[in-house]
Amino acid sequence: MDSADTDIDGEDVRRVVTLAVDVLKGADAPAWEAKAGTLEWTCWETLEHLADDLFTYAARFGLSKPPTDTLLPFRTSSDRSGGPANVIFVDRAAGPDGLLTVLEACGGLMASVLRTTPSTTVSYHVFGPSDPEGFAAMAVVETLVHTHDIAQGLNRQWSPPRELCLRVLRKLFPHVTVRGDAWHNLLWATGRTALPDRPRLTEWRWYGTRSE
Repeated sequence: MDSADTDIDGEDVRRVVTLAVDVLKGADAPAWEAKAGTLEWTCWETLEHLADDLFTYAARFGLSKPPTDTLLPFRTSSDRSGGPANVIFVDRAAGPDGLLTVLEACGGLMASVLRTTPSTTVSYHVFGPSDPEGFAAMAVVETLVHTHDIAQGLNRQWSPPRELCLRVLRKLFPHVTVRGDAWHNLLWATGRTALPDRPRLTEWRWYGTRSE
């Protein structure tokens, strides 16, 4: 497989976050209290979780030698039982516009960090240590699928670029046979939907470990 088929970088992160913000903006505050797709979190909580993912991914590469066997020792908390455990929370008084501003800021931080981090740097992830390109792909997947979750809750249409979906499938889901629409395949690979020839997954993972 040509490496160009799987290359993912910070500009891909910035691009997908920008697209997500464009799709989600304009919904009023009460709408954000709806459940996000099939998740047990609200749309607001899910976007905070996404921003938190982007921030904590970026923070790993703020270190010259990130840990490869543990997370950074941030203190996390949840606003309620069953809610996401985050470092990042958004002031409710700022409303949905403030929420989306924080997402855009965390996406921009991730993109900037990726641009300056040596490609050989490796940091911890629960699915295996990975390099900046692997974390870029993870950030793109998190943004793609959680925007899908939130868009369902807000009754918005989210149709991301298929070429980007295909690249992250090839990068992080080499075990998935892609047939037809890459976006539908990614939703299947992350447990969001069934496909005509495949039942919905109840457990799933990606493979971001750096290959030498």
